[in-house]
Amino acid sequence: MNLIIFGPPGAGKGTQSNNIINNFDLKQVSTGDLLRSEIKIRTDLGRKIESIINNGELVSDDVVNTLIRKIISDPKNFNRLIFDGYPRTISQVYSLEKLLKEFNQKISIVFSLNIDKDIVSKRANGRVICTRCFRIFNVYLNPSNSKNHKCEKKYLEKRTDDNSKTILNRYETYVAKTKPILDYYNKKGLLLEIDGNQKIVEIYDKIKGILENIRD
Repeated sequence: MNLIIFGPPGAGKGTQSNNIINNFDLKQVSTGDLLRSEIKIRTDLGRKIESIINNGELVSDDVVNTLIRKIISDPKNFNRLIFDGYPRTISQVYSLEKLLKEFNQKISIVFSLNIDKDIVSKRANGRVICTRCFRIFNVYLNPSNSKNHKCEKKYLEKRTDDNSKTILNRYETYVAKTKPILDYYNKKGLLLEIDGNQKIVEIYDKIKGILENIRD
Protein backbone atom coordinates (compact mmCIF):
# COMPACT_ATOMS: atom_id res chain seq x y z
CA MET A 1 0.00 0.00 0.00
CA ASN A 2 1.01 3.60 -0.61
CA LEU A 3 -0.25 6.35 1.63
CA ILE A 4 0.04 10.07 2.29
CA ILE A 5 -0.04 11.76 5.68
CA PHE A 6 -0.86 15.43 6.14
CA GLY A 7 -0.82 17.48 9.31
CA PRO A 8 -0.07 21.03 10.46
CA PRO A 9 2.78 21.94 12.83
CA GLY A 10 2.19 20.35 16.21
CA ALA A 11 -0.07 17.57 14.95
CA GLY A 12 2.55 14.89 15.55
CA LYS A 13 2.74 13.93 11.88
CA GLY A 14 6.42 12.97 12.10
CA THR A 15 5.81 10.75 15.11
CA GLN A 16 2.89 8.98 13.44
CA SER A 17 4.89 8.54 10.23
CA ASN A 18 7.68 6.84 12.19
CA ASN A 19 5.19 4.56 13.93
CA ILE A 20 3.68 3.54 10.59
CA ILE A 21 7.09 2.97 9.00
CA ASN A 22 8.33 0.82 11.86
CA ASN A 23 5.19 -1.32 12.12
CA PHE A 24 4.23 -1.72 8.47
CA ASP A 25 7.65 -1.87 6.78
CA LEU A 26 7.03 1.17 4.61
CA LYS A 27 9.57 3.57 3.17
CA GLN A 28 9.20 7.24 3.98
CA VAL A 29 9.32 9.70 1.11
CA SER A 30 10.23 13.16 2.35
CA THR A 31 11.13 15.72 -0.30
CA GLY A 32 13.41 17.51 2.14
CA ASP A 33 15.35 14.32 2.82
CA LEU A 34 15.54 13.50 -0.89
CA LEU A 35 16.95 16.93 -1.71
CA ARG A 36 19.54 16.75 1.08
CA SER A 37 20.56 13.23 0.08
CA GLU A 38 21.05 14.20 -3.56
CA ILE A 39 23.22 17.14 -2.50
CA LYS A 40 25.25 14.96 -0.14
CA ILE A 41 26.16 12.33 -2.74
CA ARG A 42 27.22 15.10 -5.16
CA THR A 43 25.35 13.97 -8.26
CA ASP A 44 24.89 16.39 -11.16
CA LEU A 45 21.31 16.90 -10.02
CA GLY A 46 22.50 17.34 -6.44
CA ARG A 47 24.88 20.11 -7.44
CA LYS A 48 22.08 21.78 -9.38
CA ILE A 49 19.79 21.59 -6.35
CA GLU A 50 22.51 22.98 -4.09
CA SER A 51 23.02 25.93 -6.43
CA ILE A 52 19.28 26.64 -6.52
CA ILE A 53 19.00 26.58 -2.73
CA ASN A 54 22.14 28.65 -2.21
CA ASN A 55 20.70 31.29 -4.52
CA GLY A 56 17.61 31.46 -2.35
CA GLU A 57 15.38 30.05 -5.07
CA LEU A 58 12.67 27.39 -4.84
CA VAL A 59 13.37 23.93 -6.21
CA SER A 60 11.05 23.38 -9.18
CA ASP A 61 8.38 20.70 -9.39
CA ASP A 62 10.32 19.13 -12.27
CA VAL A 63 13.34 18.56 -10.04
CA VAL A 64 11.25 17.26 -7.14
CA ASN A 65 9.30 14.93 -9.44
CA THR A 66 12.57 13.55 -10.83
CA LEU A 67 13.58 12.52 -7.32
CA ILE A 68 10.13 11.11 -6.56
CA ARG A 69 10.26 9.09 -9.78
CA LYS A 70 13.54 7.46 -8.72
CA ILE A 71 11.89 6.24 -5.52
CA ILE A 72 8.67 5.01 -7.14
CA SER A 73 10.50 3.21 -9.96
CA ASP A 74 12.65 1.18 -7.55
CA PRO A 75 11.15 -2.36 -7.37
CA LYS A 76 12.09 -2.54 -3.67
CA ASN A 77 9.62 0.25 -2.98
CA PHE A 78 6.67 -1.22 -4.87
CA ASN A 79 3.45 -0.42 -3.00
CA ARG A 80 5.22 0.37 0.29
CA LEU A 81 5.62 4.16 0.33
CA ILE A 82 4.46 6.79 2.79
CA PHE A 83 4.60 10.32 1.42
CA ASP A 84 5.35 12.94 4.07
CA GLY A 85 5.31 16.61 3.01
CA TYR A 86 4.44 15.73 -0.57
CA PRO A 87 2.41 16.58 -2.58
CA ARG A 88 2.28 20.26 -1.58
CA THR A 89 0.36 21.56 -4.60
CA ILE A 90 -2.40 20.35 -6.90
CA SER A 91 0.18 20.21 -9.67
CA GLN A 92 2.24 17.79 -7.58
CA VAL A 93 -0.90 15.76 -6.85
CA TYR A 94 -1.39 15.19 -10.57
CA SER A 95 2.31 14.44 -11.08
CA LEU A 96 2.27 11.86 -8.29
CA GLU A 97 -0.80 10.15 -9.74
CA LYS A 98 0.84 10.00 -13.15
CA LEU A 99 4.09 8.56 -11.77
CA LEU A 100 2.32 5.93 -9.69
CA LYS A 101 0.14 4.90 -12.63
CA GLU A 102 3.25 4.54 -14.80
CA PHE A 103 4.53 1.89 -12.39
CA ASN A 104 1.13 0.21 -11.81
CA GLN A 105 0.60 1.71 -8.38
CA LYS A 106 -1.82 4.06 -6.67
CA ILE A 107 -2.50 5.82 -3.38
CA SER A 108 -4.39 3.57 -0.97
CA ILE A 109 -5.36 6.17 1.64
CA VAL A 110 -4.68 9.76 2.68
CA PHE A 111 -4.56 10.67 6.37
CA SER A 112 -5.12 14.21 7.58
CA LEU A 113 -4.34 14.92 11.23
CA ASN A 114 -6.56 17.79 12.35
CA ILE A 115 -5.66 19.85 15.40
CA ASP A 116 -7.16 22.87 17.16
CA LYS A 117 -5.32 26.20 17.19
CA ASP A 118 -4.93 26.33 20.96
CA ILE A 119 -3.37 22.86 20.96
CA VAL A 120 -0.97 23.95 18.20
CA SER A 121 0.25 26.83 20.35
CA LYS A 122 0.60 24.64 23.44
CA ARG A 123 2.58 21.95 21.65
CA ALA A 124 4.81 24.55 19.99
CA ASN A 125 5.96 25.66 23.42
CA GLY A 126 6.74 22.07 24.37
CA ARG A 127 8.94 21.13 21.42
CA VAL A 128 12.70 20.66 21.90
CA ILE A 129 15.54 19.19 19.85
CA CYS A 130 18.46 17.06 21.05
CA THR A 131 21.69 18.71 19.91
CA ARG A 132 23.45 15.33 19.95
CA CYS A 133 21.15 13.03 17.97
CA PHE A 134 18.93 15.76 16.44
CA ARG A 135 15.73 13.96 17.40
CA ILE A 136 12.75 16.21 18.03
CA PHE A 137 10.72 15.67 21.18
CA ASN A 138 7.66 17.24 22.70
CA VAL A 139 6.91 17.26 26.40
CA TYR A 140 3.21 16.91 25.53
CA LEU A 141 3.58 14.20 22.89
CA ASN A 142 6.80 12.18 23.09
CA PRO A 143 9.06 13.16 25.99
CA SER A 144 12.77 12.39 25.63
CA ASN A 145 12.74 9.97 28.57
CA SER A 146 10.33 7.49 27.00
CA LYS A 147 11.31 3.83 26.98
CA ASN A 148 12.29 3.96 23.30
CA HIS A 149 14.83 6.76 23.53
CA LYS A 150 16.56 8.76 26.24
CA CYS A 151 18.38 12.04 25.74
CA GLU A 152 20.01 13.96 28.57
CA LYS A 153 18.29 17.20 29.46
CA LYS A 154 21.48 19.22 29.01
CA TYR A 155 21.42 18.43 25.28
CA LEU A 156 17.81 19.50 24.77
CA GLU A 157 17.19 22.94 23.30
CA LYS A 158 14.09 24.78 22.19
CA ARG A 159 14.01 25.46 18.45
CA THR A 160 14.37 29.15 17.61
CA ASP A 161 11.43 29.07 15.20
CA ASP A 162 9.13 27.42 17.72
CA ASN A 163 7.26 30.33 19.22
CA SER A 164 3.49 30.68 19.31
CA LYS A 165 3.28 33.46 16.71
CA THR A 166 5.50 31.70 14.18
CA ILE A 167 3.77 28.36 14.64
CA LEU A 168 0.30 29.88 14.28
CA ASN A 169 1.40 31.63 11.07
CA ARG A 170 2.68 28.31 9.74
CA TYR A 171 -0.60 26.69 10.78
CA GLU A 172 -2.67 29.23 8.82
CA THR A 173 -0.40 28.83 5.79
CA TYR A 174 -0.69 25.05 5.98
CA VAL A 175 -4.50 25.14 6.15
CA ALA A 176 -4.77 27.51 3.19
CA LYS A 177 -2.35 25.61 0.95
CA THR A 178 -3.47 22.11 1.87
CA LYS A 179 -7.25 22.59 1.63
CA PRO A 180 -7.45 22.19 -2.20
CA ILE A 181 -5.36 19.01 -1.96
CA LEU A 182 -7.48 17.52 0.80
CA ASP A 183 -10.66 18.46 -1.08
CA TYR A 184 -9.32 16.63 -4.14
CA TYR A 185 -8.55 13.43 -2.24
CA ASN A 186 -11.86 13.66 -0.39
CA LYS A 187 -13.75 13.70 -3.69
CA LYS A 188 -11.82 10.58 -4.71
CA GLY A 189 -12.87 8.84 -1.51
CA LEU A 190 -9.30 8.50 -0.24
CA LEU A 191 -9.24 11.05 2.57
CA LEU A 192 -9.58 10.04 6.20
CA GLU A 193 -9.51 12.84 8.76
CA ILE A 194 -8.24 12.02 12.23
CA ASP A 195 -8.53 14.00 15.46
CA GLY A 196 -4.94 15.08 16.13
CA ASN A 197 -5.86 16.55 19.51
CA GLN A 198 -5.77 13.07 21.02
CA LYS A 199 -2.80 11.35 22.61
CA ILE A 200 -0.19 9.78 20.31
CA VAL A 201 -1.21 6.24 21.26
CA GLU A 202 -4.89 6.94 20.62
CA ILE A 203 -4.15 8.45 17.21
CA TYR A 204 -1.88 5.60 16.19
CA ASP A 205 -4.31 2.92 17.36
CA LYS A 206 -6.89 4.31 14.94
CA ILE A 207 -4.38 4.58 12.09
CA LYS A 208 -3.08 1.08 12.77
CA GLY A 209 -6.55 -0.46 12.67
CA ILE A 210 -7.32 1.19 9.35
CA LEU A 211 -4.02 0.15 7.76
CA GLU A 212 -4.39 -3.43 8.95
CA ASN A 213 -7.77 -3.62 7.22
CA ILE A 214 -6.29 -2.21 4.01
CA ARG A 215 -3.36 -4.61 4.13
CA ASP A 216 -5.63 -7.60 4.68
